[in-house]
Amino acid sequence: MKKIHIVCKKKKDDAIRLARKIIDEFGKNNDIYLDEESARFIRYEKQIEIEHIGKNANFIIVLGGDGTLLSVARHGRENNVPILGVNLGSLGFLTEISVEEVPALINETLNDRFDISKRIMIDVSVNREGEKVFEFSILNDAVITKDALARIFDIETYVNDDYLATYRGDGLILSTPTGSTGYSLSAGGPILYPSLKNLIVTPICPHTLTNRPIILPENSTIRAILLSKDERVVLTLDGQIGFPLEYGDEIVVKQSSHVVNLIKSSSKGYFEILRTKLKWGER
Repeated sequence: MKKIHIVCKKKKDDAIRLARKIIDEFGKNNDIYLDEESARFIRYEKQIEIEHIGKNANFIIVLGGDGTLLSVARHGRENNVPILGVNLGSLGFLTEISVEEVPALINETLNDRFDISKRIMIDVSVNREGEKVFEFSILNDAVITKDALARIFDIETYVNDDYLATYRGDGLILSTPTGSTGYSLSAGGPILYPSLKNLIVTPICPHTLTNRPIILPENSTIRAILLSKDERVVLTLDGQIGFPLEYGDEIVVKQSSHVVNLIKSSSKGYFEILRTKLKWGER
């Protein structure tokens, strides 16, 4: 008997219906827990709080989109449990499993016949006047950006102890290879194969057009210092967590000791996912 945690995208009916089907089909021989909100909706007794996701579980099933998986990855990072991401969203680079693949892939996972894609996480912290005031581990990206009414601002950036550049523009994206297909890609950044351990620095609308994205070696530590006094600037993590920055704040980004283990589709590889999601080759 295996212990399975299921997390559904909030207020998504097809995710809850699919969770119900999985419970009906696999619940007799396995111990299945469902996230609190979804469990209450279908009156299912075995509930799991998102803060405890992955604890003592054999694997986690995420039913939704990439945003749901990013949240699960953050909350379950201490447990190092494989995640099977089912795409019920619009794009789904992380939740690569189709609904049609679910029964067969769950069976394979229950029988320990599955492949893993290991993804690095990054630790992001903010130092203010010598004191650490904020810290998180994330999978995709840390974005330093102005709010809607702010003007361009300056960010002094270092890699390890070497000065890189002072970026002047709308912001800066500090991304993992997994996050390379997110905001960084939209801002002109490169796509990195997801199993790599490099970090990407991508400026957003730089005032100096020669400021281009740069790929850094693995185990690099990035330090970005906000130099503008009168602008309203925010740090956003994985597009879901926000933290307001102040003049002189130092944002530190480095590879985390945590990794995310994504269960891979048995029917398609990463390049097929790129072709499908980005519609390469279509006219």
